[in-house]
This record gives sequence, C-alpha cells and structure tokens, in this order.
Amino acid sequence: MTVSSPRSRARAVMVLGTTSGAGKSFLTAALCRWYARQGFKVAPFKAQNMSNNARVVPGLAPDMPGALPRMGEIGSAQYFQALAARCRPDVRMNPVLLKPEADTASQVVVMGEVHEELNRVPWRERSERLWPHARAGLEALMAENEVVVIEGAGSPAEINLHASDYVNMRTARAADAACLLVTDIDRGGAFAHLYGTHQLLPPEERALLRGFVLNRFRGDAALLAPGPQQLRQLTGVPTLAVLPMWRGHGLPEEDGLYDGAGGWSAPADAGALRIAIVAYPRISNLDEFQPLQNLAGTGRVRLRWARTPAELEGADWIVLPGSKAVAADLAWLRAQRLDQPVARHAAAGGAVLGICGGLQMLGETLVDPHGLDGNAPGLGLLPLATQFERDKLLRPARLRFAAPLAAPWQALGGLALEGYEIHHGRTVQHPSLAPAEVVLREADGSVVGWQQGSVLGVYAHGLFEQPALMQALFGTGRHGLETVFEGLADYVDTHFEPGSLMRLLQPREHQGGGVGG
Repeated sequence: MTVSSPRSRARAVMVLGTTSGAGKSFLTAALCRWYARQGFKVAPFKAQNMSNNARVVPGLAPDMPGALPRMGEIGSAQYFQALAARCRPDVRMNPVLLKPEADTASQVVVMGEVHEELNRVPWRERSERLWPHARAGLEALMAENEVVVIEGAGSPAEINLHASDYVNMRTARAADAACLLVTDIDRGGAFAHLYGTHQLLPPEERALLRGFVLNRFRGDAALLAPGPQQLRQLTGVPTLAVLPMWRGHGLPEEDGLYDGAGGWSAPADAGALRIAIVAYPRISNLDEFQPLQNLAGTGRVRLRWARTPAELEGADWIVLPGSKAVAADLAWLRAQRLDQPVARHAAAGGAVLGICGGLQMLGETLVDPHGLDGNAPGLGLLPLATQFERDKLLRPARLRFAAPLAAPWQALGGLALEGYEIHHGRTVQHPSLAPAEVVLREADGSVVGWQQGSVLGVYAHGLFEQPALMQALFGTGRHGLETVFEGLADYVDTHFEPGSLMRLLQPREHQGGGVGG
C-alpha cells in the first residue's frame, strides 16, 4: 500500500488515552515498529512530554554553513519509539519536554534546549508560546516521512484545559490524524471512560476517532460482549483491539517505578544478586534500569526500590540513581535516615553505585553559585566536590573503564562501552583529601568515573543497556531491545482486527462503514 510520494505529506496515526497510564507510550512504540515492518519510513512524535527520564539526541543545526547540530534532550519514551521506528532520534520528535523540579515547577526544554524564561510564564500563556515550536517539529516530520505515529498526553477530554491543550486534539487536527483511543480496562470503568471521552470532545474532534482499544485485559474476551457493540452504536466508533495484560514486554515504563518492593527471600531467587535502588522523590532516568528488571525473572537478580532503611537491608548492591533535584533529594535521603545504612554498607565492603546525581551525592560537597540546585554537604563516601554550572552538559559518551579495577567492580575492568551524559554539575577531586581512583574516562580523556573502596560513582547513564557490561556482571549479553520491539509489533499484529492498522492510513472519506467495518 502506498500512502505518500516523495512530494506528499505523511499520514498520521495518533494514540490518545482516556487517562494517564492507559498505555499510550507502549502502544505508540508497538505501532512504530509495526508500520516500519510494512516498509514505511516512520517517525514518532509527541508535542509535549512531562518526564525526568530523558535521552541525549541530535538537536537543530545552527544557522551557519557547515555547523554541526548541538546535542539536545527528549523524553525517553520518544527515544525508544524512534528506535522502534528504525529511525534516528532527534529533538523534533519531542519538541517540548517539561522536567519536574518540584510539585509546582518544571524545567522547560524546547527543541532540546533549556528555556529558563518560560519557567515563570503562566501555564495557558506558556502553551500558546510553545505550540509554534511543537507544530514546526510536527510539520518537519510529516514532510520527511510516510507515517508519523503520534502520542497524546493524559486525556484529550480535560475540559478545563481543552482551550490551551496543544498536545492532544490540536496536534491531531494539525496532522489530520487517524486517532485511536486506548483505555486501561484493568482499572475498571473502561466503557464509561471511552464513551465519556468521546462525548466531551467537540463534534469535529470526535470525527478523528477511528477506533477504541481496550488495554490490559485479563480473561475471556468473549465476556466483553455486548459492550463493544453497544459502544459502537452509541458513538459510531469500532473497538479495534482487545490487548491482553502483558507485564513482561521489556519496554521501560515512562514514569512509574517498577514493582520491585517486597522481601528478598524466594526459593527461585537463591543466589540472585539483590540490588536496592534508592527511589527519591525527583528520581530521573530510571528507565536505564529496565535491563536489570528484565533479569529479575531469570534468577540472576532481585530488584527493590527502597524508600526506607528496612528496604535496604539484605542488599548486595545499593544504587543511588540520577536526580533532577540533587540537593533536595539528598535532604530527603537524610530525612528518611537512608544515609546511615548506605554508609554502613560501604564500610562493610558492600557495593555502592552512584550514577550522575547519585555520584554527586556520594561526594563531599555540592556547591551551587548560580542557585540552580542548592548547596549541601555530600555523603562523604567519595573524595569529590561538585559545582553546578549554568550550562547543562549533554553528550553521547564513548567510554572505557580502567584495568584492573578493585573489587567488587573488577568485572568492569577494561570494558569499552557507550552511554550518555546529562547534568549541570562538574565534579573534581576534593583538593583537601586523598584522591579517589579514576576508573572511567570518555574518549576525549575526560574523567567521568571514580572508585574508592567498594564505592563507585559514574556520570554516564545507560551502562546497563550495554551487552558487554551485562555479560561481565551477570553472564548474559542479550541486548534485548530489538527483540522487545519485534515482540511489540507481533503483539499488535495478533490482537488488532485484521487489516485495521493499514486502513488507518486511508483518508476518512475512504472509510465507508468505519475502520472496522
């Protein structure tokens, strides 16, 4: 089926949700791979994302001949969707990223770059200033591709926000998108969610809805009757798919913490490495731990997200992950009295790993001359000092560990890996203390990792996504992402009504009795 010529505009398929967490990111990634497998040139798009999980990607080229594009950041969900689409991620795929820094404040990232002045602009006014950037990204992708798979945000029927919401139906109208509306049936009330969302949309926006999707269904789908039929009679919209509950698909959850709480003891877990990750309030880049979660079912690893001292007990490793508000999260860690068991664990020779913000916490001091994050004493487990700079460092990283390394990190010695850096802090050896061992360097020679005793701190994210590291530490080098994307495409191919995904690419006037008719 041909949907475009080199001079024509792409067709857009958009995934909307009745609520946050309905499964939009997951389904968008699956559709990206499904359409790519049909031979189309595919790209993902989300006008605005709110997440502290971000990836470093190429930004826009400067307006000067021969200049290379700067690096920027987009939400991790759009990064993975781009990989699923078999295209190179770039900032146009998520032109606006909001990174929460407090309950009422977010850092605003536009086309990959921080725009501090927009942080202080009222919400509705800010939306009108952001929409032109989002539309420019959408139009560029629509011009360069055959299919653009768009993810919405939250619900398109938040009537108090509808006038200023450019992420959902304004984007859908701009792209003339064929819209799917997905709901989480496991929560209950799925038919009411679908019908209510449909009814709250204006008629011209309802007309863009081409199919309903029931996600996370458990049981016999035949028991849903006559619900889908009655819903179609009420709305004219067919139910195109009933997607069974699938917990182990392997794609990182965009913002939720994994189900890692609970005791360590289980017969199947004898000998498993017990890893506790401290889950502070402004945790960031937690998606990089998905490969560890994938190992949890193999008997090699047990993963726990820790918020209390009791949840650190029995851990073989303690991990301090990235943070969007390092000083505030460090204060929270101390308030929860997590600092003491971390220090005891390190003193006993237990493995402690700090990544980015976690590395900064492990040092002696945090210095903030520009008022970006906050001044604070560190945990004192590495002889390092960090100063926060105005300019954020964004770069892909080509890395090599020193060799040999001391226990318990000796398996990493000499490994060459890739990752990415995204941080305001610049960290150096503390001038008044005996230096830590430099154990990780970038390709240009810059230092991005230190070790003292059993404590290791690194600036590089994404190391657990590297097969060589997983092989060295856990005896399995399976990368997994391609397998995940292919599994997602197989999943929607099996559970969507036959032919319906291709019919979404046809203009509305060609639909006759509807996508499912």
